[in-house]
This record gives sequence, structure tokens and C-alpha cells, in this order.
Amino acid sequence: MADDDVPGIDDVPRLGRWLHDNGLTATGAPPRVRLIAGGRSNLTYLLEPGDEAARLVLRRPPLGHVLPTAHDMSREYTVLSALAGTAVPVPAPVALCPDADVIGAPFYLMRYVPGLVLRSAEDGSRLTPAQARQLSEGFTDMLAAIHGVDLAATGLASFGRPEGYLDRQLARWQRQWELSATREMPGYEELTRRLAAGRSALPPSAGTLVHGDYRLDNMLVTLAGGPARPAIEAVLDWEMSTLGDPLADLGLALVYWTEPGDGDSLDVEWAPEITTGPGFLTRAQIAGRYAAATGRDVSGLGYYMAFGCFKLAVVLEGIHARFLQNKTVGEGFEKEGAAVPSLIQRAHHLLDEGA
Repeated sequence: MADDDVPGIDDVPRLGRWLHDNGLTATGAPPRVRLIAGGRSNLTYLLEPGDEAARLVLRRPPLGHVLPTAHDMSREYTVLSALAGTAVPVPAPVALCPDADVIGAPFYLMRYVPGLVLRSAEDGSRLTPAQARQLSEGFTDMLAAIHGVDLAATGLASFGRPEGYLDRQLARWQRQWELSATREMPGYEELTRRLAAGRSALPPSAGTLVHGDYRLDNMLVTLAGGPARPAIEAVLDWEMSTLGDPLADLGLALVYWTEPGDGDSLDVEWAPEITTGPGFLTRAQIAGRYAAATGRDVSGLGYYMAFGCFKLAVVLEGIHARFLQNKTVGEGFEKEGAAVPSLIQRAHHLLDEGA
């Protein structure tokens, strides 16, 4: 693909001039632009300037079918700026461009962070069982660290409204479904009623920063080789972050976390295969470690996992809608729609178990 014909970047030479005008490159020459694989909503590109400037990563909203309130570049940029220098590693933010005329949409830039995105069973072959366990522990501890961020010290105290978070989330994702749905979906309406009715039985949970899409393949990991402990170099994809119920983050993370045998009853195309490998903690072990680290009551976790299934089903239905419009960039999007009914049925099963 030629650098001047990149889906989602309307004018590469103009982008080069913008980089120069904002002091990020010395010459203003068009950068080399490459779509980075992965990511199901916002589009992510690697920029390699023609001079000695450091490599950058550009994030912009998806093509077409952008839902209201979603894909706010300034919001993602804000949380990256706030977390820089904290115990939660993130790519260093560089610049925000709200002007859609430069590339065809608002975008922001961040520093390139080297590391691996671990997703497939093949990726898991890089890890020993001991490293798989260590990575599981690091994954859990990082979520606890996100939920322990000092909101006042980072300037995030007004980043959202924790009170009524689940009520607003349920209403929001129902609206998104109405805007995205491409077909009748058995079990969907009943699921929303069950989720609304189940909120009152949940134990209290104080509000924190929440990532909104916390999963293993939203991280960059380094492996030093041999017996070295895997290191999480950066947590990525903060587009759905806000202040809210931290157990919603844990519930969705465990929906993504597959175990051996899950594929017998679920279509898990939307979930990383790597966590089925030897050494990885189970969902129950992750929940227990998180509870020990945070002191939070996780007795209502089945509800939160069901809520996570619902949210993910809506997200994937939106991606399916973009795929049908030929507005997706990358590979594998034809599989997302098939996961939606599986997720809805799994949510019902989780609620049944907790009844």
C-alpha cells in the first residue's frame, strides 16, 4: 500500500506538513504510514518521519458509523496525559489535533512503545508456564493499580460521575444497540430487563478510574528471554475510560479471559486464545487475587461478567455494522457478528448461575 493511499489518512503530505508546523519533524516531508494490526474501533497507525524524528503512533476514530459520544480523541488524550508518570504505564502523549481537515478526522499522537501484543496460542508459545503465571499476576495487579489511581493528584476527579455508573452504562449501550443493530437478536430484550432488575442486589462499590476495555491484548509486553519475568510496558486503548464501578472492569476482563474448554460452548473469536495455555491463572484465581489486592467484595462478579457480555455484544454489533458498510480497516472483522448471539446467551447463563 502506498503511503499516499492509506485508509483513514486522507492526505499524508498534509499530515507531514502538520507535523513540521507543530515542531515534531524537521523537514515536513510526508511520513511513512503503516496501519498497526489489532484494535476493533479506533484506528492506529505507526508514523516513521523521514528525518531523525522519533517514531510516533497516531490514533483516529473508525471509518463510518461512529456512534454518539464514542471515539472522543480528546478524552483518550486526557487520560494518557494524566497517567504519565504514575504506576500505570501508558505511551507518552505528544499532540492532539481536533481539526478534521488534516487527515479527515480528529486524531492524537503518542510516542511509540516497543513491545509485543500477545493474543494467539502461537504468541503463548513464547512463554514458559512460570512466565504465563507471572503475566497473569501482572495483568491482575495492573488492573488493581488502575483502580487505585489517585484521582485528585492526576487531575481526573472530574473525568466522570461514578454515582449511577451502571444505570448510565445500561442506558448508553442500549442506545448504541438501537443505532447499530443489523438484525433481530433473540434474548437481547430479556437480557436488558434482567440487567436492570439485578443492579439493586449488588454490594456497594466505590467509584474509581475504569479502563473500559481491559484485556491482555490491550497491553504491550516485553520478554527479556530465559526465565525473565514478563513486563507490561504500556496499557493501551483508553477510549472507553471514565470514572465508574471498578468491578465492571474486572467483569469484562474475565469475559475476555478464556480458559481451556470455553471453545466447546462459546464462539471465542473475539477473545485472546493465549490464556488457555499452561501456567495462566483461571478466572477464579484472578478474581481472588484482585479481591486480595483491593479489598473489594467480588461476590457479585457473575452479574458484572453478564454486564460485560452485554457491553461487548453491543460493541461487536457496531463493528459488524461497519463491516457490512465496508467501513472496517484490517482483517478478521467478518467474524465479529457471529460472536454477538453467543455473548447474549452467555450473559443469560451467568445470571442464571447467580440467581
